[in-house]
Amino acid sequence: MVHKALKRADTHHHAEALAAGLPPLLVAAERVASTISQGVHGRRRVGQGETFWQFRRYQYGDSGQMVDWRQSAKSTPLYVRETEWEAAQCVWLWRDGSPSMSFQSSSDLGPKSDRADLLLLALASLLVRGGERVALMGTGAPPSSGRNVLARLWSMIGTRDEIGAIQKSSLPDIEVLPRYARVAWFGDFLSPLDDVKKAVSSFANHGVRGHLIQVLDPAEILFPYEGRVLFSGMERQDQDVLVRHSGAMRDDYQAAFKAHQGAIRDICSAAGWSFIDHRTDHTPESILLSLYLHFSEMGGG
Repeated sequence: MVHKALKRADTHHHAEALAAGLPPLLVAAERVASTISQGVHGRRRVGQGETFWQFRRYQYGDSGQMVDWRQSAKSTPLYVRETEWEAAQCVWLWRDGSPSMSFQSSSDLGPKSDRADLLLLALASLLVRGGERVALMGTGAPPSSGRNVLARLWSMIGTRDEIGAIQKSSLPDIEVLPRYARVAWFGDFLSPLDDVKKAVSSFANHGVRGHLIQVLDPAEILFPYEGRVLFSGMERQDQDVLVRHSGAMRDDYQAAFKAHQGAIRDICSAAGWSFIDHRTDHTPESILLSLYLHFSEMGGG
């Protein structure tokens, strides 16, 4: 009994040591993914698989091999047997590593980069649980799955940050991806619209489908400033601007910001992509569920 008690104690201490070694962000990402996965019940779409989904009436153009003759013999109409999609997707993930992502209007919220990393890792966790393979754009690493994929992604992000090789531009570099690949980009997308259009089009023109997730601090949307304010540029020092009556320009700022967002939505729509925005003062669960369902509804390539 003593030996068993000591063994349990050793196991407990080992588990605590392992947990202590995990970055808090990975723990948070797994927690968020677990919350979402409890509400997702399969991918429920037609595809190449062995799991039965439903019977439906035969339609013109259906192959005769799809007819379920046993079911059809029970009534006059012919019925087709459909199975769920089980082929793994490959999803390439990217997050903005530019200086603007370090912005935070309050110490209670944290920088945009932290939220982008959290969403990226949580989405990766959900995709892997659903049988998909994921990869980080710009690393050259092939898509992978398995229990350790989150740790590998986080290691690649952290290593690139430490050595200064993380992409400093606000948009991903052009790289060759398989046709019909899927991408998810996390960033603030405050770049000039022409640059955003060029980046999206360069991938969309090669059959890549994607989703843009704009991560924003609430101050960037609401512009809650009053009086004399010095706005410092985070991308270039010569972007500093002194505004003497900041409150007076709130309406114009918000109008310009909404116009920028609307233009990005139009760019994505024209390319067959989708776009969603997320504020760092909102919980990540709702946007993550929406994002995961978006990828689940995408047909396999």
